[in-house]
Amino acid sequence: MQFVRHVLFYAAIALVPIMLALGPVSAQQVPASRGDIAMSFSPVVKTTAPSVVNVYAKRIVQTQGRRQPFGADPFFRRFFGDELFGGRPRRRAQNSLGSGVIVDASGIVVTNNHVIKNGTEIRVVLSDKREFDAELILTDERTDLAVLRIKPDGEPLVPLSLGDSDALEVGDLVLAIGNPFGVGQTVTSGIVSALARTRVGVSSYQFFIQTDAAINPGNSGGALVDMNGRLIGINTAIFSRSGGSNGIGFAIPVNMVRSVIQQSLSGATKVVRPWFGADLQNVTSDLASALGLNRPRGALVSQLHPASPLKKAGIKRGDVLLQLGGKPIENAQEFSFRFATLPVGEASPIVFSRKSKRFNAEVPLTPAPEDPPRNTTVIKGRSPFTGLEVVDVSPAVAEELGLPALVEGVAVSAVKRSLARRFGFKKGDVIVELNERKLGSVADLRSVLERRDGYWDVAILRKGKLIRREFGG
Repeated sequence: MQFVRHVLFYAAIALVPIMLALGPVSAQQVPASRGDIAMSFSPVVKTTAPSVVNVYAKRIVQTQGRRQPFGADPFFRRFFGDELFGGRPRRRAQNSLGSGVIVDASGIVVTNNHVIKNGTEIRVVLSDKREFDAELILTDERTDLAVLRIKPDGEPLVPLSLGDSDALEVGDLVLAIGNPFGVGQTVTSGIVSALARTRVGVSSYQFFIQTDAAINPGNSGGALVDMNGRLIGINTAIFSRSGGSNGIGFAIPVNMVRSVIQQSLSGATKVVRPWFGADLQNVTSDLASALGLNRPRGALVSQLHPASPLKKAGIKRGDVLLQLGGKPIENAQEFSFRFATLPVGEASPIVFSRKSKRFNAEVPLTPAPEDPPRNTTVIKGRSPFTGLEVVDVSPAVAEELGLPALVEGVAVSAVKRSLARRFGFKKGDVIVELNERKLGSVADLRSVLERRDGYWDVAILRKGKLIRREFGG
């Protein structure tokens, strides 16, 4: 025991020079003032909140009157019509509420397309309570974005500067600003929970920023900003079973928003994007091994249109796209997103793999050609197709409707209030066969319809699935 005491004593003596060299050991530091413990987002909010607005859209909708007995029975509805069992349709005004962001001092406001869709009157209310009538200058259903214009009344508008969504990292602090539930402008904070989310389903380009900042109904179209006060996304959707925020919100990355804004400022009335003319698929573990990749990554080219710009760059079916514009590609959705943000008329460097070898090329950025012409036709007469607006399929039509690159048939571009809607046709359907005849054009469809057979056996391609239906008898 005495030996142990001696060891500890000499050990303590040996530590004295080390402790003297390190300096005095202070107690745990405590905040010296209130400012030392206060953390506030107030400076960021003060600079960004004036750029976020409320958006009100008024639309006229038709509703059915008082429902009658047997109204749900399809047999009675088929022979006596919807009006008898659903009551006479009535028109009423419906208001929608959302948010928007001022992105240019001239009065340019960006919001979600679903906020103002079919709106007959649109009003924008600023954070200082000024109100303006808004003009819709550009809509883009594929990204769920819309651009409005308001006319300043003399007082300057405060635009929000655009950041770089590619620079975001998981864990970055963000603020969501909008008008949830119509209670007034509200700011919530959170972090970037994930990047490149692909299973959201609210637009054609599945590449969303996920955040846990509270986003609720009314936040749609509002701003997601970083700690430098820059716009990094447009809040668009929530994941919720109750209708309220569950801590999972999604925003459209600002790099996609930027391309839509730039086209609106140039006077465009329609968003034009570069076309790559290919069907892509994700690389699985098995495919990666067979293709000589060290891990699953990239986008595999499964189909190529004969006029595809990728084909012009030397890319073939079976190649794997690894980089675009110097940025790595992890999956097919990311390639589609990044390609869509590039400017038409230029070229972009691309890296691809073929049989375990890497190649570099330049892909031209050209819009999808409209060849053949659309030949837009509204089907009339008395058939299940009455009221369909149909077009011949071209690369431009396939791009607009999100169809496969090599699809053949007659595309449904709109469904009017008519028999076609009752029979379940939807925009984006492709009628590929009718009464055992393959269709290659609108003329083919009209030729079959003119026979007035009264019996219709139709094959429809919808979201990659072939559906067969029979009408009449």
